[in-house]
Amino acid sequence: MKKVLIWMTAILIIAGLTGCGNSEDAKGGTQDGESINHTTTETENMSDFISLTSQITELESGLSAVRFDGDYAFDLFLEQGGAKSDQDVVRFISQSLLSADAGLQMQAEGFGCSTISIQNTDGGYLFGRNFDWQNCDALIVVSYPKDGYASISTVNLGFIRQGVGIASFMLTDKILTAAALYAPLDGMNEKGLCVSVNMIEDNATIQQDTDKPDITTTTAIRLLLDKAADADEALELLRQYDLHASMNFMVHFAIADSTGKSVAVEYVDNEMIVTDTPILTNFYLTPGEKQGIGTSQSHERFDILNDAVSDHTSMNREEVKDTLDSVSKDNFNEFESTEWSVIFDQSDYTATYYHRENYETAYAFKIGK
Repeated sequence: MKKVLIWMTAILIIAGLTGCGNSEDAKGGTQDGESINHTTTETENMSDFISLTSQITELESGLSAVRFDGDYAFDLFLEQGGAKSDQDVVRFISQSLLSADAGLQMQAEGFGCSTISIQNTDGGYLFGRNFDWQNCDALIVVSYPKDGYASISTVNLGFIRQGVGIASFMLTDKILTAAALYAPLDGMNEKGLCVSVNMIEDNATIQQDTDKPDITTTTAIRLLLDKAADADEALELLRQYDLHASMNFMVHFAIADSTGKSVAVEYVDNEMIVTDTPILTNFYLTPGEKQGIGTSQSHERFDILNDAVSDHTSMNREEVKDTLDSVSKDNFNEFESTEWSVIFDQSDYTATYYHRENYETAYAFKIGK
């Protein structure tokens, strides 16, 4: 990968936790160049999984997917101390993968999210996630790193942009995929560990400053997907790093593993606090003066999810889908939409995606060679 990318002079722009753009860089196609649209309906067998290559494949307008095999230098990123900002992340990618300095243009806007962890009626556990924002281009990345767990993650392509004056053809699939690996917003690995980042509307931020190596919001998710087999390992890994919130947004993480352990990780006055919970939206759960701070709508969504969990000791995929639908943005008469909903099955390591609140069409993926 490095030899392929080293000649490129494109500048990568990763806008940490930004608003969604209308990127035209995701290209549809299979190896023969024709677009594909592998979908399943509720009456079809969910074993009809989408097969991917290293070429970005457009599934439908605004939703693409790609497969990566190999080394994207994440171990080197950690060994050299990580990064304190998204600008540092871009600089690392540019210098380590492109051998060129990168200029930065960053924008940032907030987003809403809902997550639920629940026992699967058919065995094991399910983790559901909504990502709420205005229309944007999403990229699903199935990754098989040289050193680390295989995973599937979701990226907002509005986070990855070109520098001024760089021709659009320079931002190739290989470069876009390499950058996307450092910008996941949610995902599941081959051990069934699931992670999601949710924003909290608060003036406070996270800028831990000790002698530990540094990590940003999205690279923290990449760390956990690559290195953690369960929630306990994920928490121990987070404690080994100083977290720096991208674009100074306050965020918290939902983490759930294949045993059913599900927690929220929050940062109050730069102190990491863990709360057991099967659901998370966009307000603090940590007891104390911060508890409850967040949007009023996030409280509504939390109550809906809490009622669903209280009424069900377990759910199947269909019921989790309906639950995610019940808290999607079209229920609240706002300009935003739920850009993607995903259900991760932590036992068979499958991911089922629904795009822009169309819950009749599913895109199914499986982590496996």
